[in-house]
Amino acid sequence: MSRPRVVIVGAGFAGYRAARTLARVTRGRALITLLNPTDYFLYLPLLPQVAAGLLEPRRVTVSLPGTLRGVRLLLGEAHGVDLDRCTVHYTDPEGGSGTVGYERLVLAVGSVNKLLPIPGVARHAHGFRGLPEALYLRDHVTRQVELAATADDPAVRAARCTFVVVGAGYTGTEVAAQMQLLTGSLARRHQAGAGRPRWILLDTAPRVLPELDERLSRTADRVLRARGIDVRTGTSVKEATRDGVLLTDGEFVESRTLVWCVGVRPDPLVEAVGQPLERGRLIVDPYLQVPGNADVFACGDAAAVPDLQHPGEFTPMTGQHAWRQGRVAGENVAASLGLGRRRRAYRHRDLGFAVDLGGVRAAANPLGIPLSGLPAGAVTRGYHLAALPGNRVRVAADWLLDALLPRQAVQLGLVRSGAVPLDAEAAQQPAPQQPPEGDS
Repeated sequence: MSRPRVVIVGAGFAGYRAARTLARVTRGRALITLLNPTDYFLYLPLLPQVAAGLLEPRRVTVSLPGTLRGVRLLLGEAHGVDLDRCTVHYTDPEGGSGTVGYERLVLAVGSVNKLLPIPGVARHAHGFRGLPEALYLRDHVTRQVELAATADDPAVRAARCTFVVVGAGYTGTEVAAQMQLLTGSLARRHQAGAGRPRWILLDTAPRVLPELDERLSRTADRVLRARGIDVRTGTSVKEATRDGVLLTDGEFVESRTLVWCVGVRPDPLVEAVGQPLERGRLIVDPYLQVPGNADVFACGDAAAVPDLQHPGEFTPMTGQHAWRQGRVAGENVAASLGLGRRRRAYRHRDLGFAVDLGGVRAAANPLGIPLSGLPAGAVTRGYHLAALPGNRVRVAADWLLDALLPRQAVQLGLVRSGAVPLDAEAAQQPAPQQPPEGDS
């Protein structure tokens, strides 16, 4: 008797958890294929620490073949789904094309950078969605401080040491907090030559971390400002140029660094499925099935999942929801094949949030209890260690070494600017020729 074929597209929080759950429940009775561009699951919450040189890149990656026993990894980027023929079309890492058939499909393609129609942003800004962006940002920031240390013109020196982050949500706040500590350390190594790094954090919202409790928002704001980070709420970018950023309040900030952390939007693949959408997300029922397509499931950022705790609303696009939805999707797919318990609806309970502000500082509200300072830092790191599917000992060891030894900061030159375009669709196009980044 042939085994039913299940294809999971995407190995982010939702896809990875769905594959792991499905493999555990079916115990080899289903042929599970995981289609993903890379051979690892990326733990995104710790990516700012990679950019800051606190963690090595492999610490935040978890091998798919090494941790998903009974799951076949198919390297490729999905670019189309044929619901009538039950096939997924993909492009492999070397440009070849292929198709894979399924009897059950789980769409967990996640999200991409959210772009706004602001002149110059797509060309001059860089996002923060993966390892290449983190490695590029670390090299770029290090280079700017080193070039500033040898610049004769004070204006050029100041521009190179000015860094602008747009978006004061989780990612933007943590990037600004972690990278400010890194640039401060770099500047001290060059003594007075580089000048004092200046970090500006922008957001149109009235406060940082608007999705958090106001008390935690105030805590984060206080920590950032105490470090010298220029937090500007109600402000964003009007235009980006090679020499700086024009703000919506009319000020022009001379800078060579613009980090775009405004938010995310569902992967464009979702639109190609041709099913009803809610703000770009594929509408599913509480069981994570696509209405009218009993063999198709969706979860994570790509899915508009009904929020049963708040009728009429959909669950937000967060890693916590994606991780939990992945488990429910895996169980429900198994149930639909008669290989597990009966299906269940997705319900959630808010366990709280944690934001790492660098060093031992953090803001957290585990189980609704607001914390700050060292206790929040301990809770935040403990949460990440518990949530990581692997590499816990290595991550803890890196944290210990960072507390005892000076942080290593050198340019590796592994990722060039053209390889990490802000627009995900531009990644499919040849990178435009650019002048060397040090010539300005």
